[in-house]
Amino acid sequence: MLSKSFGYALRSVLYMAALQNEKKVIQLQEIAEQLDVPKHFLGKVMKRLVKKGIIDSSKGHAGGYALNNKTLSVSVIDILDLIEGEELFSTCVIGFKKCNPGNPCPLHDQFSDTKKQMLNLFSETRIIDLLGEDKPALIRSLITA
Repeated sequence: MLSKSFGYALRSVLYMAALQNEKKVIQLQEIAEQLDVPKHFLGKVMKRLVKKGIIDSSKGHAGGYALNNKTLSVSVIDILDLIEGEELFSTCVIGFKKCNPGNPCPLHDQFSDTKKQMLNLFSETRIIDLLGEDKPALIRSLITA
């Protein structure tokens, strides 16, 4: 249901956050290798995160990506909206063009509550909420995802 782009974005931010005390700037190459994602594609995702102000970037030999004052307080829905767009929770789960309570698809009623629960979960969950205490375990889970 959610795209690889969203997964790459969220995993990258979490990876950086888990390493925040060890490394201030992390290069794209490291993130791509550690998360086993295509570097070129990840670069595009990271640029979008930078443009939205979720993370910072620096150029040059020692350049890369870094957290900023906003990163840890960003909600998952902010990243989801950036990557997927606002349509995710308003479109039909099976692709009908006109799916609404007056003209529902076969799954409309069953999936409506699920969409609301997901929207609430993603809206209420911030990056800091996902970090937990065991940073090495988080990094392992991100790498093996």
